[in-house]
Amino acid sequence: MKIPVALTIAGSDPSGGAGIQADLKTFHQRGVYGTAVLTLLTVQNTKSVGAVEVLSPSLVGAQLGAVLEDIPPAAAKTGALGDSAIVELVAERARAFDFPLVVDPVMISKHGTALMTAEARRALALLLLPRAFLVTPNLSEAGELAGMPVDDLASMKEGASRIASLGVEAVLIKGGHLEGDAVDLLFYRGEVTLYRERRIPTRNTHGTGCTFSACITAELAKGRPLVEAVGTAKKYITLAIETAPGLGGGAGPVNHHARIEP
Repeated sequence: MKIPVALTIAGSDPSGGAGIQADLKTFHQRGVYGTAVLTLLTVQNTKSVGAVEVLSPSLVGAQLGAVLEDIPPAAAKTGALGDSAIVELVAERARAFDFPLVVDPVMISKHGTALMTAEARRALALLLLPRAFLVTPNLSEAGELAGMPVDDLASMKEGASRIASLGVEAVLIKGGHLEGDAVDLLFYRGEVTLYRERRIPTRNTHGTGCTFSACITAELAKGRPLVEAVGTAKKYITLAIETAPGLGGGAGPVNHHARIEP
């Protein structure tokens, strides 16, 4: 029996906590085979980002074509895409995708470094989201996409509805920066589902967004319904944060070895 395949289209984090590295670790831990298309290189660790270099669209497109031709995925996700040319390329290729696409709209690194130009943000909203099944913004990214402040549950609901009007089928707004419990809100087919877990006081949250969206993608690749896939990912990322290995001198990575029920 063939193993499910999940694809990530994202940037590289040499310290291993976020980006392509986090996605592939998560895919493996959740029992799917991971393929990867690299969009940009970063010079970073748990303390800072020193440089970002975006790859040429032709090279990104060649990687994507090679993977799709030989090992087509059952689900895919995007992470940091860098510039508008790459966003436009992925959006154009996504027209032919016969599998769900999860868009993690990575705009700023954990350390505050821009990972997407303003022009790329507009292209993502206008071109890529209408091709996506799910988008997973944090509060600041949701505010950017919705064109309004998103800072509590009420504004998360309104923001999700506005983002859905851009053409994406489902919107998951991550409430990790809210006060109190960590509450995420899924807006799907007109229904709202809340995912609530206790807040874990820790500095080790590097790559949480990448890891969360990668787990959702892995579960979708296995054929699980979206509401269940998000629930599994919420449990996984909570345990991954709780059992973080404490590496590095800054915002350390989560524990990608975290084990929850299949």
